[in-house]
Amino acid sequence: MSNTSDSDYVSFFAEVKERIRHSKYEALRYVNKELIKLYGDIGRMIVEKQEHLGWGKSVVKQLSEDIRKEYPGIQGFSTTNLWNMRLFYSEIQKNKKLQPLVGEISWTKNILILTKCKDPSEREFYMLHVRKFGWTKDVLIHQIENRTYKKYLLNQTNFDQALPEKYKHQAKLAVKDHYTFDFLELAEEHSEHELEQALVRNIRKFLIEMGPWFTFVGNQFRLQVGKKEFFIDLLLFHRKLKRFIAVELKIGEFQPEYKGKMEFYLTALNEQYKEDDENDAIGIIVCKSKDKTVVEYSLKTASQSIGVATYSTSPSLPEAYSKYLPSPEVIAERLCIIKELFDE
Repeated sequence: MSNTSDSDYVSFFAEVKERIRHSKYEALRYVNKELIKLYGDIGRMIVEKQEHLGWGKSVVKQLSEDIRKEYPGIQGFSTTNLWNMRLFYSEIQKNKKLQPLVGEISWTKNILILTKCKDPSEREFYMLHVRKFGWTKDVLIHQIENRTYKKYLLNQTNFDQALPEKYKHQAKLAVKDHYTFDFLELAEEHSEHELEQALVRNIRKFLIEMGPWFTFVGNQFRLQVGKKEFFIDLLLFHRKLKRFIAVELKIGEFQPEYKGKMEFYLTALNEQYKEDDENDAIGIIVCKSKDKTVVEYSLKTASQSIGVATYSTSPSLPEAYSKYLPSPEVIAERLCIIKELFDE
């Protein structure tokens, strides 16, 4: 060490740590893939024996007992998990799009997705997000129960017209159609100020609900235009899009005039606060309710990039929500775009 400077050693040690971290990650990844393959193979063998030899349900319980007798202390071979292996094989072998994804996420998360989501496209959506963002089990459950899949598919924006091709798809992933603020503990009747203050007090949960890559800049963000002051309810920054996200909160139904006010805010942000390496700001108007046709008409004439969403303070969504989902062809196209964005 006598001929080695402190800075050289610090740099060297950092390289060694990164190499160890990467090796451990790759080893865990390999082990996970092998485990998923093993469980899938056992699931296939159970299915084949039941189909070809007519074995009933009791074989699964018997197999579990015999495996645990043969390998005392072994984990993962309970009767329940053997049934999960059977389910896993039966569902995954029918869907080629899911087959490359299952080895990239843990067994527990695979089973969560397969049991809680029945639609193949919905399963693909959550698998892609778990692989990309490393969602924990609790976060995954929260996202599924909050119907994040539907919220992204139904969002209303003018991004197709207002943004360049290279940004519009990523921007669509930054805006949901509905936000669930069930962590706020607000009364059913509340003011916009109360809503804003409650979101700021619960900023971590709020940013999780907004989605990946959001950071908090401030609330009641002051804009000076001429001799007048204006205030944006919430100002965020999206690291992937490299642009400000202005959020306006409304406790009633969406009104067309909200669009004009948001355009004014976005113009001021772009003129006064946008750095040279950043992109034009995006606005999200979050209302208690909206008429989708009114929103559609309003956004047609918008000169800035705006999305309009609703919010609730309870975890439930209206039953009629699903009827607005796009066609299977459109959903498949959007999932392909998500996969391409995540693989970049």
